[in-house]
Amino acid sequence: NTYKEDSRNMIEENRNISDSSAFTHTNTTSAILITAYSVAFAGGGIGSITMSFVLVKMNTLSVTTTAIINLVIVHSLLLFTVPFRLHYYVNKKWVFRMTFCKIVSAMVHIHMYLTFLFYVVTLVIRWLIFFQWKDKVEFYRKLHAIAASAAVWVFVMVFVVPVLCFEYGRSGSYNETICFKFHRELQQESVKALNYAIIVAVACITCILLGLQIFILVKVSRRLSTSLWSHQEFWAQVKNLIFICVIIICFLPYHLFRAYYIQHMSDFDQLESYNEVFLSLTALSCLDLLFFVLSGS
Repeated sequence: NTYKEDSRNMIEENRNISDSSAFTHTNTTSAILITAYSVAFAGGGIGSITMSFVLVKMNTLSVTTTAIINLVIVHSLLLFTVPFRLHYYVNKKWVFRMTFCKIVSAMVHIHMYLTFLFYVVTLVIRWLIFFQWKDKVEFYRKLHAIAASAAVWVFVMVFVVPVLCFEYGRSGSYNETICFKFHRELQQESVKALNYAIIVAVACITCILLGLQIFILVKVSRRLSTSLWSHQEFWAQVKNLIFICVIIICFLPYHLFRAYYIQHMSDFDQLESYNEVFLSLTALSCLDLLFFVLSGS
């Protein structure tokens, strides 16, 4: 029995190593990944640079403006890692260190959840103003804005980054020439539980955001029924939908598929490629700044 168990473990280990020893994406999947990240890199880069010039000219430092500044920073950090992803998808071989692979891989997730956080903060602040609980929400000093932003980033650097760098990719041996293939971590029950909790939280928050925004739009529509299309307040609320649409288009599909992926990841290899494709959609949220600039938001 012991011999059979050892043999079974060796076969499983060999299968795991062989699974991680080859570039598994098909040409179609690679083309989708390259296209998605290229669009995110080009559009996100233009948007971040343009928005930076717009922000420099602004005198006030509202909570919303501070959130947008942080969006520029988090988008820029992701965009810095995108060329390395593109290099890997084009050449089908990771030529950098595995530690850097973990950083590049983790950056997509850090970017997604920080962007989500800044969207929620921005929407909540705008709604506070709409319901006239606040005339405007501003930091009294620039130091307060810097401190609030620094608190978020310190939390990420102290608690999130070390966990991802040291715990990410520790389950088993990974081929040094293959990157972004840490699916075996999901076999741990604690990791599964964390993923399910995040999926439920993101889905519930998205539904609440959408429901509240629809409620506000209906309320504005009833109040301004005669001059709805020409009223600035109505269009201000419509622009809030930009944030929610980005969440629904870029973030929600990944999380919904993630729930299925965790359950069936061992069924067939291509599921991992599909997971990567859905993850690449989250990078397209970098286009939000370009959209804000073009729409005059």
